[in-house]
Amino acid sequence: MMTDGEIVAVAGRLAEALGTRRAMSPITATHPEATPEDAYRVQRELLDAFVASGARLKGHKVGLTSAVMQRALSVDEPDFGRLVDTMFHGDGTTVAADRFIAPRVEPEVAFVLRRDLAGPGVTMADAVAAVDMALPALEIIDSRIADWRISLVDTIADNASSGGVVLGGCARPLAALELRTLGCNVWRNGALEASGAAGAVLGNPLNALVWLANRLGLLGEGIAAGSVVMPGSCTAATPAGPGDTFFASFAGLGQVSVTFAGRPS
Repeated sequence: MMTDGEIVAVAGRLAEALGTRRAMSPITATHPEATPEDAYRVQRELLDAFVASGARLKGHKVGLTSAVMQRALSVDEPDFGRLVDTMFHGDGTTVAADRFIAPRVEPEVAFVLRRDLAGPGVTMADAVAAVDMALPALEIIDSRIADWRISLVDTIADNASSGGVVLGGCARPLAALELRTLGCNVWRNGALEASGAAGAVLGNPLNALVWLANRLGLLGEGIAAGSVVMPGSCTAATPAGPGDTFFASFAGLGQVSVTFAGRPS
């Protein structure tokens, strides 16, 4: 268990890494006693710092939704992070590659809520009723931990390795989609990079929304109407660098793209 002072100090190190784009050593290297609960306290400290600097909470992301990633980190449930307005980018936009340390891109079916959703006790039916629309999206994940040498504690504290979100402009109601089998292809610089389906996210990405609402409920928090929820990736993450353009196409949902500015190395 970490002390309050240690929580504040680790959050400060992460904030410095975010600001300087210089990765830090794993948190678990200096705090082997840290627990996931400690890590969420660090994450909350980071959010408070974001808000104090003028940022606004706009949603949440769910990570570790694939069996492969859960086995890699020896966990049996996802984790979550918080999304603020400065992380969002428009479809087809160009973002500076040096805004990140070691970015990777993941295709996701984003949800936008029409009503508040708060656990505990949230069911699939509650989640369906709360979703206003689905959007094609790309999540830019990034790690402030050097070389992605992360444990569960490291990624939770580091805001679930959040970096940015690119939302497509084509919205669909849930009733128009079969989420379990909805396919997705991702191209990098015109070459097919990855293919997958939304069902890779806990069998159905709505399961991630249910989990998130109930997990936040344990902390006395909920998901506000209008929030964007990124439920998890349809494919493995793809490394991104200066000059790269990513384009994702979702069957029945639409397309979304982003370019990373800078000179290719």
